Amino acid sequence: MELIYDAMDTLLPFAWMEYTFMKNALLATLLMTPLFGLLSTMVVSSRMAFFSDSLGHGAFTGIAIGALVGMLSPLTSLLIFSVAFALLITWIKHRTAASADTVIGVFSSTAIAVGLMIMSHGGGFSKFSPLLIGDILSITPADLAGLVVVDALVLIGWILIFNRLLLLSVNFSFARSRGVSVFAVESAFAALLAVVVAVSIQWVGILIINALLVLPGAAARNVARSVKEYHVAAVAAAFCSGLVGLFSAYYLGIAAGAAIVAAAAVLFFVSLAVRPYFQR
Repeated sequence: MELIYDAMDTLLPFAWMEYTFMKNALLATLLMTPLFGLLSTMVVSSRMAFFSDSLGHGAFTGIAIGALVGMLSPLTSLLIFSVAFALLITWIKHRTAASADTVIGVFSSTAIAVGLMIMSHGGGFSKFSPLLIGDILSITPADLAGLVVVDALVLIGWILIFNRLLLLSVNFSFARSRGVSVFAVESAFAALLAVVVAVSIQWVGILIINALLVLPGAAARNVARSVKEYHVAAVAAAFCSGLVGLFSAYYLGIAAGAAIVAAAAVLFFVSLAVRPYFQR
């Protein structure tokens, strides 16, 4: 890490770079935001905003269960429960006559209720409250190493399922006619979303993590005229939002996660305003 820190000091001669926690936060932003931008394209195209929101609730319960059973690593319980939660929703959605939003709503409300009951038992909720808003400034070099691994896994998974996922986002019936296994592809994408949410929720915050899975894709959709432009614009929007939010948090003394989301929201409204010019 010292080599990376030295390079950052050389390339970024700013006063705030003297703080190691800011260097770690900047590296985390560079690693996390492209993932949110990439995944948000399909969250928006496939109308999965409600589903991604439920993953935050599921992660909340995962933390509570991990604390209850005494797991040494909160991240382990987060990952296991989040992925299981995402796959269970996907499985039941394909095997019930109820609408998708009804199934997701039932699981989402149940997860948050169970999580709150477990965490509030014995008056211990206060120690989990920081998870609601997150703290990217608390990230460590070990966390950064984990993010590198997650980046690699998500990119590999994305490459493997992208074409089939794109077909599903266009038309389910057409995708089936082309031999696409709807359940398998949706499950794979749900698992990718769950992993990203589980890994980043402690730094972004449960209350706002869904916004980062929606706003970059929503902003990009307003200005993109092709699939390639859509993905590039979404990643760029997430990347810029992350940097602007992080620096705003440092100089204004506000929560970094909220500042990043606010920056993404501004980009969305700007893209909405200029949308007529891109539709010509």
